[in-house]
Amino acid sequence: MEGGGANSNNASPVEVRCGASELRIPMAASIASGSSNLPFKEMICKGQGCRQTSLVSGVTFQRFAKKDLLWSSAGASKFLKVQRCNVSCSVINVNSKPLGTITASGLRDGTTKYFDFAVIGSGVAGLRYALEVAKHGTVAVITKAEPHESNTNYAQGGVSAVLCPLDSVENHMRDTMVAGAYLCDEETVRVVCTEGPDRIRELIAMGASFDHGEDGNLHLAREGGHSHHRIVHAADMTGREIERALLEAVVNDPNIFMFEHHFAVDLLTSQDGSDTVCHGVDTLNTETQEAVRFFSKVTLLASGGAGHIYPSTTNPPVATGDGIAMAHRAQAVVSNMEFVQFHPTALADEGLPIKPSKTRENAFLITEAVRGDGGILYNLNMERFMPLYDERAELAPRDVVARSIDDQLKKRSEKYVLLDISHKPREKILSHFPNIAAECLRYGLDITRQPIPVVPAAHYMCGGVRAGLQGETNVRGLYVAGEVACTGLHGANRLASNSLLEALVFARRAVQPSIDHKKNTKIDLNDEDVWGRPIVPISLGRDALEKIVKNTKEVRKELQLIMWEYVGIVRSTTRLKTAEQRIGELELRWEAYLFQHGWDPTMVGLEACEMRNLFCCAKLVVSSALARHESRGLHYTTDFPNLEESKRLPTVIFPCTRVNGTWSSRQLHKQHN
Repeated sequence: MEGGGANSNNASPVEVRCGASELRIPMAASIASGSSNLPFKEMICKGQGCRQTSLVSGVTFQRFAKKDLLWSSAGASKFLKVQRCNVSCSVINVNSKPLGTITASGLRDGTTKYFDFAVIGSGVAGLRYALEVAKHGTVAVITKAEPHESNTNYAQGGVSAVLCPLDSVENHMRDTMVAGAYLCDEETVRVVCTEGPDRIRELIAMGASFDHGEDGNLHLAREGGHSHHRIVHAADMTGREIERALLEAVVNDPNIFMFEHHFAVDLLTSQDGSDTVCHGVDTLNTETQEAVRFFSKVTLLASGGAGHIYPSTTNPPVATGDGIAMAHRAQAVVSNMEFVQFHPTALADEGLPIKPSKTRENAFLITEAVRGDGGILYNLNMERFMPLYDERAELAPRDVVARSIDDQLKKRSEKYVLLDISHKPREKILSHFPNIAAECLRYGLDITRQPIPVVPAAHYMCGGVRAGLQGETNVRGLYVAGEVACTGLHGANRLASNSLLEALVFARRAVQPSIDHKKNTKIDLNDEDVWGRPIVPISLGRDALEKIVKNTKEVRKELQLIMWEYVGIVRSTTRLKTAEQRIGELELRWEAYLFQHGWDPTMVGLEACEMRNLFCCAKLVVSSALARHESRGLHYTTDFPNLEESKRLPTVIFPCTRVNGTWSSRQLHKQHN
């Protein structure tokens, strides 16, 4: 493969210096913990060395030998090793729906529950995994809102897979590598592209209904960056159809228990020698305002992305980076956070004939498939501009199209561009894009006759919790799949419709190692209170809580505006450093406000915990962006506008050996020998 491959990732990551002290640190505690104590003291960890002052929020990246940065080779075992755990667990206690049998020893109070497997997230990755591991034990699916409220449900375009005899795995791999600016891990790409077709066939066997052509075969669409027609879809609501089929199967599985409106607060971890071990998760039932603890032999993190670090995102409101932040606090390795994908074409409400009566919680996505089906981009003078930027025009990868639109908007001082599909037959438009047509018609726009106003919006995190080929992390018992994970598939830019594919493949690949881990793992029920319990802040009183929530919402908007203004589609070192400083100051000010109103670090509330996670993810993005001294894929900086072959490396954030303070439950304790 030209210019790419697993070996492209096996050099040391970029090193960053932290403030004036110029100390190299494996992980900044301020990012790790939400820095609840930062307004009041400076923290220093010696040894591997990590210094944190009130205004320093940067991450630095430790140098490791070349072999240590491979996603999928044996060299990755240095920080992605998963060993058999010698601590133990066994009984189940649930109250969400009846069990066939339950032992008396499992009947504890309702705030502590025991499962073989805990799945955090109810998108395609979490549900597909749950259905497989449920054959081997009891499963808790913990979801922040309703089960269907996930990025999966909002995915319009489809799933990419080689299902046409004119296509090939090699073609799909090449397209993925090119889109990812050759930062992809080649072995991961091969695995996903090879196993993808079988994962699609499994969905169909489970009852997922995809569009077929007149010849009776699956209708395969083409999207930007793809050289062949290979997108399996259900009109423009593919994610919704997949979610429907999976949820139906989950509901009918007696071993799976769904816990709605349970917000995951922190992972329960212990230290076993040099290894961190995961034992489950603390949650907040946001309907009853009750803290609920889940012990599990195996935990899968499938909680999605962090789109809401930006003011405009296609992600649902639940996408506040909770999984990435939790895993980071639990000492999991995080990678490639600078690569935030902005979808080029979200509906621009300002350009609609009838303006929405209130601001949307998330931007409405205009799927890639519209351009794949012949849609053309124009500026407001109806001048086609994409051929000026790339020979692939509208079919260029998303990073190219998003930057081109951004350039047009800035040069012309305009707020949106136009995407026109009206030259296609009306019947075809309505059959391929019924959801988009209906949404636009609500605001007086007929897409069969008029162009669609569009603007880029934050869409997908290509970085996340670093995973091996089986979805394993460096934390024993913790697996990841979906957008929360960084598997090496996407590299510096995700190819359209590869996200659902990755989620399906890695959810399935994580099953066998999870089963093996479960067989050799127990939980000692006597240890259930070793971790401090999160406290719901009822004692503060309604007035104080209302003030905290109001202030937090204002801070959230301020953080989002900083990220859009300084850490958007086009970046610079000066602007990134400004963002770093302003975010650090904003976080300190917000935390000081909370503590002045009686907040305690052990307290948990939805808005406050989300804000903590948004701060964490925003700082990870900024610090990772500062570390990359080149422009590659989704990361474009005016200070280093060229792609540098010597810098074709993943950005890796390693954890400290200790957790230096945290909100909510005390996460880490040493194993009893």
